[in-house]
Formats: sequence, C-alpha cells, structure tokens
Amino acid sequence: MLKKIPLWVQILIGIAIGAIIGVAVPDIVPYISFLGDIFLRLLKMLIAPLVLLTLINGVCKMGDVGMLRKVGVRIVIYYMITSTLASAVGVIGGVITQPGKGVTDLLTSEAGEAVEYNFIDNMVSWIPENIFTSLSEGNTLQIIFFAIFMGCVLLVLGDRVKRLVDLVDQGAEAMLKMTEYVMAFSPIGIMALIADMVTTISANMMKQVIVFITTDWVCCLLVMFLMEPIIAAVLGRVNPMRLFKKIAPAIIVAASTSSSAATLPVSMKIADSKLGVPEKIYGFTLPLGNTCNMNGMAVAVGVISVFASNLYGYEITLGSLIQFVFLGLIISIGAAGVKGAGVVMSTVLLQTLGMPLTLIPILAAIWPVIDPFHTTANNIDDLVGTVVVSNSLGELDKKVFDAD
Repeated sequence: MLKKIPLWVQILIGIAIGAIIGVAVPDIVPYISFLGDIFLRLLKMLIAPLVLLTLINGVCKMGDVGMLRKVGVRIVIYYMITSTLASAVGVIGGVITQPGKGVTDLLTSEAGEAVEYNFIDNMVSWIPENIFTSLSEGNTLQIIFFAIFMGCVLLVLGDRVKRLVDLVDQGAEAMLKMTEYVMAFSPIGIMALIADMVTTISANMMKQVIVFITTDWVCCLLVMFLMEPIIAAVLGRVNPMRLFKKIAPAIIVAASTSSSAATLPVSMKIADSKLGVPEKIYGFTLPLGNTCNMNGMAVAVGVISVFASNLYGYEITLGSLIQFVFLGLIISIGAAGVKGAGVVMSTVLLQTLGMPLTLIPILAAIWPVIDPFHTTANNIDDLVGTVVVSNSLGELDKKVFDAD
C-alpha cells in the first residue's frame, strides 16, 4: 500500500504527524526520539561510499561520448560553468539576506570537526594521504578529490579498465539502492525529528526558515529568467523570449511534477520539433543533463551553506564562500539519481563542512516547497545548453527555431 504513495507524500505525512505529536503530546517525544537518531546514523553511514562511488561513476559517464566527443566536451564544460554560476547565485543570495542570522536554537548542537578554508593550506588538505583513513573518518572533501581523480584516470585508460568501470557502476547502483531503502525509512525518522524539533523551535527560527525559502526561490528565479536568457542570447544566438515560449510545456511539467525524469521525454520532443536541434545532439545532451546537471541543487547548496553557518555560529569568510560555491558544483553532480536527493545531499554538505545534522529535519520539511523551483531550473538549463552546443557546432536549424 505504501509503495503506491510517493516518497515525498509519505515524508509530508510524517512531518505533519511529527508536528502534531510535538504540539499535542510532547511528553511522548523522548520515547520516539531514538527513531530520529537511527535515521541520522543511517544517513551518516551512506555518505562516504555513496560520494566515492557515485562521483567516480558520474565522471566516467560524463566522458563516455564516443562519436559525440565534441558534443560531450562542450556540454560537460557548459554544465560545469552554469552549475558553478548557479551555486554562486545561491551563495550571494544567502549573504544578502543572511537566513538564520541571530537564531540561537541550534548553537548547542554537537558539531564535527570544521573544515577550515584558507586557500593554499585548505586546498592541500583536500588531498588524502590515505584514502582508507579518509573513508573511515568521513573526510568528504578528500573523498571527493580522490573520486574525481580516479574517475579521470579511468577515462584516460578507457577500454583497458572496462571491467573496473563496470564494477564501479554496479557499486554505485548498489549504493543508490541502499539509499533508497534508507529513504524508505525517512518518513518515520523525520516524524521523530520534527516532533523533537517542534518542542524546541522558536518563533524567530520559523521566521528565518521563511527567509531561507524566499531566498532560495528568488535565486532560482534569477537563474531561470535572468542568467539563462542571457546565456541563450549571447552563446546560443537565439531570441530568449522565443526560446522560453517554445520550452514552456517542459517548464510546466517540471514545475508540476518536480521530476526531471518525467520532463525528459517532453524536453526531447521540444528539442526535436520546436528548437531545430538534431537528434545526435539532444539525444546525448538532454539525458546527460537529466542526471548530471542540477542547477537547482547548486543554488540550494549555496543558500544552505550560509543558512547553516549562521545557525551554528560558523564565521563566513571569503575562503568559506569560495568553498560553498565549489561544493555547490560537486554536490549537485553527486546528486544524480539519488532518491530523496535534497535530504541526502544536504547531509553530505553539512558533514563536509563539519556541522551537526540537526538542521536536516527542517530542510526535509521545506524541501517539497522549494523542489519545484529546483527541478524547473535544472530542465531549463538542459534545454538552453542543448541549444548553445547545437549552435556552436553549426547544427541548429534556425528555420525550425524561428517558425511559430
């Protein structure tokens, strides 16, 4: 019966039940709080192997371009640049609105070891001396470095390590399935966390949550309707207004379903019949973007980084802002295919920054509200990138694009 109910609906039900318990019968909260602790421990358990295998696998898949090598190089560079820009927009938005500023609710949370950032010294510390030590200690930045390095090496070796690449792919699949099982428990775990949170959260905290949501929304809108039109006009050499009119059906599907997978068939049909992009290009760029291009997640990582820093009393410096932008790029790539990506990758972010996970139930509660904006941003960028690459190769059929 539960399998027929979408996970996000189950989580919303869990949030509602947890809030009711926290308000109506707070005395029983201590007896169910262990469920929330179990859920957080399960999330921590996933982080190291999930990041390692999915990132190596993601890098390998990015390079699997074959005869479309020119297309692959262009679209990968495009996705990396736009994700970095989206993350920067999220960070700048957070710095301007300062969500979480002045709230002391979470200052007593137990934190891990903070990952300090001061350019050269910090960049050196990203390189692991022993990857097994990094895995056992959960040093996510070192794991990320190793995973990207290993992925690049496997790409260079090509067919000589096909079995190893297949093994990594299978390992990534196994971790995604394990993540799916953990997320199946998330409605219960989040229910317990929300019940506990409701008994302690202040009105000021609720106000800052609203600031966070608004900041995320505005940043996504800026990415979608300012950054993307400029890119389309400058790099794609097309009329942004005409482009957005043509891709409107994909935008509606993305916003209404919060599912990039559900939007992909619509986007491919639009690219073929409305945008004048040949199949040999959109057949590669759109499926790749569907799994590896997560501008909305990049925006969220930027805003969450500032939000969490304010809540936990971490100093925000120029170095840490650069780190937030970098993590927005890397974590958004790592989010590909992860069930409940918002909650899981937020856990990865907080763990990487050495921050406690007590913010997770709040993020889980508001994710359904911000996710439609994220999904829409992802899919718009996929389509704009497809037009840009097609134009750069001289393959864009302007007659089809200009036709009504």
